[in-house]
Amino acid sequence: MKTLALLHTTPVTVASMKALASERAPNVRVVNILDDSLLPEVMAAGRPTEGVRARMRAYAENAVAAGADAVMCCCSSVGDVVDDLRDDLSVPFLRIDAPMAVRAVALGSNVGVIATVRSTLEPTANLVERAAREAGRDATVERVLVEGAYDALVAGHAERHDELVKAALSNLAARSDVVVLAQASMARLLPSLHDLTTPVLSSPESGLAKALEALS
Repeated sequence: MKTLALLHTTPVTVASMKALASERAPNVRVVNILDDSLLPEVMAAGRPTEGVRARMRAYAENAVAAGADAVMCCCSSVGDVVDDLRDDLSVPFLRIDAPMAVRAVALGSNVGVIATVRSTLEPTANLVERAAREAGRDATVERVLVEGAYDALVAGHAERHDELVKAALSNLAARSDVVVLAQASMARLLPSLHDLTTPVLSSPESGLAKALEALS
């Protein structure tokens, strides 16, 4: 049995990713590693600190020691750290958002990126711009931060979070070829977006598919 380690910076993504993995790959052993101090530290500093980098390196190495055949980070705010550490790990170290970025630039040149955490917005937008360069495509990336939505979610006010995000998302979609949800925690909104004609991409399903491909 292959083992996939998932690295989380918030408990919001643990249950949803566990359920998705159980549905899509019941024969894969999933190990969840959660450190909910990582994201607040990144948010406070505006970037991944050396402490965040050191802990992520330790978690990735410990995941390998626990038998992981691949490790995937489920937080875009620390995605750049994954890029920096990837070559040092003996197994694939993946970003959950990378396949989403590739798909986004294939769908259009006007890409909207929406986030509820400031520290996630820029890394995701940069990832989309990099994917465009690597694909030889022109892309204009518009960044939108939904103030107050993440605070509402962690405070247990999911309905308020969804209300704020959907309003901002509707406006962004009207002027975009495709919209990217910058955080895996925002994927919960997809079933309620059926009225939008603009494609809206989230990272969990495509990220997990890429991780499972790495296990094969």
